[in-house]
Amino acid sequence: MSNKNKNKNGVVYSTNPNYTYETESEEQETLPITQQILYVRREVRNGKPCVVIKEFIGNSQDLKELERKIKNHCGVGGSAKEGDIIIQGDLHAKVKLFLQAQGYKTKG
Repeated sequence: MSNKNKNKNGVVYSTNPNYTYETESEEQETLPITQQILYVRREVRNGKPCVVIKEFIGNSQDLKELERKIKNHCGVGGSAKEGDIIIQGDLHAKVKLFLQAQGYKTKG
């Protein structure tokens, strides 16, 4: 299925020649660091341990930037998908301390 009509708010067809589609903006404004509460969890994915950081409220650029900082600090790989940051390895304590040093409130 094509993605070109994905964000057209349920409009299938319009007979109005001057109709313009209203697309939804998926980007949201990033909350300040002091207002964010991040949930840090240990998980096992594909048989390997990882740390998942959930509940980041902000746009994808800020999410990728935070992911990059954590990966550089820990010296491991990872990814940022659908508002979650996945860090490879069992580094729960190190990730949590890093986030707290940056000013984030953490749970988990």
